[in-house]
Amino acid sequence: MPDRRYVITFGCPDRTGIVATIAGFLADAGGWIVEAAYHTDPDTGWFFTRQEVRADSLPFDVAGLRTRFAEVARSLSAESSWQVEDTGVRRRVVLLVSKEGHCLYDLLGRVAAGELDVDLRAVIGNHEPLGDITRAHGIPFHHLPFPAGDPAGKAAAFAELRALVDAHDPHAVVLARFMQVLPAELCAAWAGRALNIHHSFLPSFIGARPYHQAHARGVKLVGATCHYVTADLDAGPIIEQDVIRVDHGDSVPDMVRKGRDIEKVTLARGLRWHLENRVLVHGNRTVIL
Repeated sequence: MPDRRYVITFGCPDRTGIVATIAGFLADAGGWIVEAAYHTDPDTGWFFTRQEVRADSLPFDVAGLRTRFAEVARSLSAESSWQVEDTGVRRRVVLLVSKEGHCLYDLLGRVAAGELDVDLRAVIGNHEPLGDITRAHGIPFHHLPFPAGDPAGKAAAFAELRALVDAHDPHAVVLARFMQVLPAELCAAWAGRALNIHHSFLPSFIGARPYHQAHARGVKLVGATCHYVTADLDAGPIIEQDVIRVDHGDSVPDMVRKGRDIEKVTLARGLRWHLENRVLVHGNRTVIL
């Protein structure tokens, strides 16, 4: 598979010789680098890189590369953070939804068209209406109600949700307008894998009804934010954002309609970058390479 690649992402405190060390290691192994990107954050002094290597150029498999690269990472810094992934492994995805289907429709369409080459394992919804369109695409749909005003019942529902999702060991858990706040233990369990689309250009208009907040404020731009989910509501590391122009003549429904278009594109773009291992997280910030 000449298109099969191993993707190395790496970060550590910046110093001289990092690029030379990594490139030398790969060159000594016969590695054919087909894409490489670098960035140093002057505020934190942290170095980031992402490199793609042709899998067929190396004399060992991805497990062998991980073992050998671990030694390189340790030699560069005890604080280093890194991953090695294999593009030959299709990325497993689970979607979480509620009632609004625009993000789900968009992702289902991209998967069906082959634009987003993922293994969409399941869609889980706390309401039933999106089940038919999901099943029409040949994807299992699980209806999992979350009883309002019943803390014990909601805790049980989250436990069942975790079991359903973890059974697929997904590379991404996508909250595609899933209108439930994940408990802290789930945020921790899915850290770096759970992505949310927020219908606002965060950090502005956090929480519920952001379009109503934006309309009341008279903004000229509305947007959407794709971010990782953390225990701090709507405050996780931001992956992607986009905006669309509105004006004084737009009603709240107009703003919602325009905002939905931006939400779909922003979520799809952020998910793609995540699945391609282009998002490097450091603290509460991200570098996209």
